Amino acid sequence: MSDFSPDPCLALAARPGHAIIGWNAAGAVSHDDFLQRIGVWSATIRNTAGTQLALYFEDSLEFSAALLAVWLEHKTVWLAADTLPATCLALSTSVDAFLGEFPAEYQPVKVAVTAVPVILKALDPDFIGLVVHTSGSTGEPQAIPKKLSQLMSEVGSLEQVFGQRLSNAEIVATVSHQHIYGLLFKVLWPLSAERAIHALSVNFPEQLAQILAQRDCVLIASPAHLKRLPEHLDWQAGKQRLRTIFSSGGPLAAETAYAVGDMLGHVPYEVYGSSETGGIAWRQRQAGAIESWEALPKVDLRITEEDLLEVRSPHLDQTSWLRMADKAQLTDSGRLLLQGRSDRIVKIEEKRISLDAIEQALLTSDLVSEVRVIADHEAPGKRQKLSAFIVTTEEGGQQLALEGKRAFNLRMRAILSELVEAIALPRRWRYLDQMPVNAQGKTTLAQLHALLDEAGDPRPRLPQIRLLEQTSEKVLFELIVPATLFYFDGHFSVAPVLPGVVQLDWVIKYAREYFALPPIFKSVHALKFQHVIHPEVPVMLELIHDVVKDSLQFRYFSEAGQHAGGRIIFANEKPAC
Repeated sequence: MSDFSPDPCLALAARPGHAIIGWNAAGAVSHDDFLQRIGVWSATIRNTAGTQLALYFEDSLEFSAALLAVWLEHKTVWLAADTLPATCLALSTSVDAFLGEFPAEYQPVKVAVTAVPVILKALDPDFIGLVVHTSGSTGEPQAIPKKLSQLMSEVGSLEQVFGQRLSNAEIVATVSHQHIYGLLFKVLWPLSAERAIHALSVNFPEQLAQILAQRDCVLIASPAHLKRLPEHLDWQAGKQRLRTIFSSGGPLAAETAYAVGDMLGHVPYEVYGSSETGGIAWRQRQAGAIESWEALPKVDLRITEEDLLEVRSPHLDQTSWLRMADKAQLTDSGRLLLQGRSDRIVKIEEKRISLDAIEQALLTSDLVSEVRVIADHEAPGKRQKLSAFIVTTEEGGQQLALEGKRAFNLRMRAILSELVEAIALPRRWRYLDQMPVNAQGKTTLAQLHALLDEAGDPRPRLPQIRLLEQTSEKVLFELIVPATLFYFDGHFSVAPVLPGVVQLDWVIKYAREYFALPPIFKSVHALKFQHVIHPEVPVMLELIHDVVKDSLQFRYFSEAGQHAGGRIIFANEKPAC
């Protein structure tokens, strides 16, 4: 666009006061409104001690105003993917203050009442303005500092490659800006290119279909979200207004890419990269073509003698080559062919085993649609063992129900028998309705380890869960209760019903994961079970934490209405007898 600048502050300075920056729950946000919010945050940050600040907001526009104010004040933002107790505790050792929707015990900074005048000056490109964390999908999350020049370089590359395709379309996202992919595509790039931002992430397909039909727009999504788009919704109006789709954060299956193309009229553009490297390459699948990637502008690629990918680009905080764990080849035309990760090699009984190769072998079966294989130790000093998590195809699900888990395990082991020796075959098999994903649409090692149940019966005891909304006081999940749930045993053979005691147990379990609750369960009030919860039917679970009263309000609900609800009281000490 004519006034494009990779520096978001300079781009904003060129826009008129009446220009629409984006849309939030209250309606349109003008340029003048947005500057007012930056001014409020600038006043807040000037009175905040320290230079390292954690930042979390659900609303992308409020987040953007606070982010730019921090940078204009020459301070650094630590990007939190969520506000879970473990995340906040880890951040507390690195940051001086918390900004935004953090739990009360971390004393988030109070926002100033009045704004200060804002001068939109050029940002310092050499300043470390951001610290992000790796996703934890391949190991423990690592903190990565980013200079503003790295972010602006990547924004410039995206506009160079895709800008004409997007024109002035508005930005709609199913992913959060609290991850580097969402930050670039939903915040920094549209601010620099004068594209309006829809402030809230879209969690429901019905809501997405409605928004896509309203104005010309671009969809920023993850593979997990795209895979779950239901075909039965009417996407025709959205097809006419949707300009293009982006997918990143993990591999997008070919069948999903083409299915989305049929539904929404665009096969997604996939962007390959990482939190550490930034964007590396992109592709848009074409039927019959080799699935190769084209490097983003100014990104150099080369392959080592060990077939490992090395990258050099302005998106990195170094001028030398960075060796990655991805195995790859380059075509004669310089396009990139990815061939799995080298760091997914484990040793079992002194034999090198590729987890990627095991996954690819299982995916050749018509019975398997998704698979993740992980390695862990039985006990300190003991050898590693493998665990396989499998989402079956419809045919696979039928075979599993017909044959039983033991026989189906043997089928899976037979597929692998020519690839690995028996000693290295997965010893634990878990069959899932869907892979667990976090708010960024990624499956982490922590989530997979949480699914492992060593206590005998392999049937799942927890629902498939997806986080939809999160603030310091409220969380909203989508739950799908698997038909094979352990607790359906005896409730009842003709029509399985989720027991009320299990519903309460789940409420407390997930509440303790997201809120700092007192340790003692004291009582439950206004408990009602209005409608039964059946297997395989999506249900929402809303949890609201009242810190002052040490209470937790909860409700299960769906399109059928409210299924259950109540209020749980907690205490720090047991009541006196």
